[in-house]
Amino acid sequence: MPLVTSTEMFKKAYDGGYAIGAFNVNNMEIVQGITEACREEKAPVILQVSKGARAYANHTYLVKLVEAAVIECPEIPIVLHLDHGPDFETCKSCIDGGFTSVMIDASSKPFAENIEITRKVVEYAHDHGVVVEAELGTLAGIEDEVKVEHGAASYTRPEEVEEFVSKTGCDSLAIAIGTSHGAYKFTAAQCTRNEKGVLVPPPLRFDVLEEVSKRLPGFPIVLHGSSSVPQEYVKMINSHGGKMPDAVGIPEEQLRHAAELSVCKINIDSDLRLAMTGTIRQFFDEHPDKFDPREYLKPARANIKELVRHKLVDVLGCAGKA
Repeated sequence: MPLVTSTEMFKKAYDGGYAIGAFNVNNMEIVQGITEACREEKAPVILQVSKGARAYANHTYLVKLVEAAVIECPEIPIVLHLDHGPDFETCKSCIDGGFTSVMIDASSKPFAENIEITRKVVEYAHDHGVVVEAELGTLAGIEDEVKVEHGAASYTRPEEVEEFVSKTGCDSLAIAIGTSHGAYKFTAAQCTRNEKGVLVPPPLRFDVLEEVSKRLPGFPIVLHGSSSVPQEYVKMINSHGGKMPDAVGIPEEQLRHAAELSVCKINIDSDLRLAMTGTIRQFFDEHPDKFDPREYLKPARANIKELVRHKLVDVLGCAGKA
């Protein structure tokens, strides 16, 4: 099937109590690992491209990689989505360039300005058959060019969501309930330590999510900054020359609970990068004489595939939903 929008995906996810995995991509191996796992698990998927990924890999190369995935995996629905579009021009470029979904992130702007910018993108996107994700509230952390200090993050205000959705016409809404961008999502001071001495992040604000859901019944909600930062890959990186102390992610059981509510899209980014980096570091430690990229990227791709499979089955609950 050709690339699709997320409209039907989200309706089924909302009604079915699961979420669609939205995975950031920037090279061939990541695209392959994600889509091969989705094909085998019969799961719908959203492939996301950020402004930084477009700068790194080039818009055309990324679109063609996703189009190749569509050809190789014709039995699963695939959305090509712009993640954290910073302005109208970037969103327009992606809409004109083959994307089926875009996010306009004007969450750092005042409420009225966020509405104005989002509505402009929505009008253009809908005229071209493309859907729009918007954001209310700001997440802490770093993702490409999105950088928000922990003290500057703010939870979504449920009392604003009805007006925002009504005035913008957006198709889904990213909210802030305590997730955070990047692998270093929380400071040590924000966490507690369990009996094993492992850092435990503060719980997500499900009260905010539930209030938003009451005000927007049936409307798809999105969570950004939802990588779990698998500790086996953090350990793999640190065991092979890396330095990533106190990298902590969102507990997977909390993400599964969010997927059972109104969250229809969960963004996963850092986990894939950790899997790729850890695998490559270990490969070179064990094979210092190797130099062929095909030899070290092959196991990296395989680990990405298995990580995505785990997310589809155990966290998102979307396996078998294609």
